[in-house]
Order: sequence, then structure tokens, then C-alpha cells
Amino acid sequence: MSEKQEELNNEEIVQNEEVQEETVENTEATESVELREEDKIAELEAKLKESEDKYFRVHADFENIKKRLEKEKYQAIDYASEKFAKDLLAPIDTLEMALAAEEAASGMAAEELLAKLKEGVELTIKNFNTAFEKHDINLVETDGEFDPNFHNAIMQVESDEHEDGQIVQVMQKGYKFKDRLLRPAMVSICKK
Repeated sequence: MSEKQEELNNEEIVQNEEVQEETVENTEATESVELREEDKIAELEAKLKESEDKYFRVHADFENIKKRLEKEKYQAIDYASEKFAKDLLAPIDTLEMALAAEEAASGMAAEELLAKLKEGVELTIKNFNTAFEKHDINLVETDGEFDPNFHNAIMQVESDEHEDGQIVQVMQKGYKFKDRLLRPAMVSICKK
């Protein structure tokens, strides 16, 4: 063989070796890229699983809070009148003391007994009014003009002292709870 052919053969061998090295490098690079992609996929799957877990925990917490609030709401509704009921115990106690005083006063004069009972009833009414005021229960105003929103006219009477349509007499007191009417006042009004 000639030198030229030998050189060509050597060049081909070198080129083949370079191609083989490039192929090995490309294969390693491809394998490295594939490994990186698999790592990325595994990492993303782990993050997804972590996010799903967080979501389910937050959702469970939300449902628990929702159930607790619902329970508290129904308890608040059930026991809304508790304070008012406690405040009505004082007038009941006063009435019971008045009855007990009547039984104990067997030797008392009738006038004295009546005075004591009247005092007990007045005290009871005062206790009721105190409880009502504490809970924003107020009397319906009956001074002045008849208002069908707050008064119930049960009769009409003639009166020289009152103008037409004015309230003459209150038969039964009316009450409001805050701004809402509990019971209208039963009144008689002037008719001219």
C-alpha cells in the first residue's frame, strides 16, 4: 500500500473513532436527558401528590369548620331566650314571696294584708318592667293620635276633652320589641 492510502485509512480510522466517540457522547447525552426528564416527571408527580394531599386536608378542615358553625348556629337559636328567661325569674320569685306572705299573715288585719299584697304586686310589675327594659321591650306610646300600626281601636267614644281620632282610654297596653310590634295597644278613640 501506498503512503497515501495508509494516510487515508488512518484518517478514516480517526474519523470512525471520532464518530464513535460522538455517538457514545450523544448516547450518554440522550441517556442523561432521559434521566433528567424522568427525574422531572417523578418530581412533578411528587409535587402533584403533595398538592392533592394539601387540598384534601384543607377541604376536610373547611367541612369540619362548616359543621361546627352550623351546630353553633342552631345552639344560638335554641338558647336565644336564655338571658330573657333568667331575667323573668325575679318577678316569679316576687309573686311566690307575695303568696307566702299571705299564708303567713293569718293574724293580720285585712287592710294590712291588702296593703302588703299591693306592695308585692307593684314590686313584681317593677321587676317585669326592669327585665323588659333590659331586653329592649318597651310600651307602645298611647298619648295623642291613633296609629293603626301600633294601636287597635276596640271602640269609639264621644269626648269633649279630646279631638277626633285621639286616644281616650287604654284598655290593654301594647309592647314593642326593639322596632317590631309584639302586641298592639287596645284603645278607645274619640269620635265627634
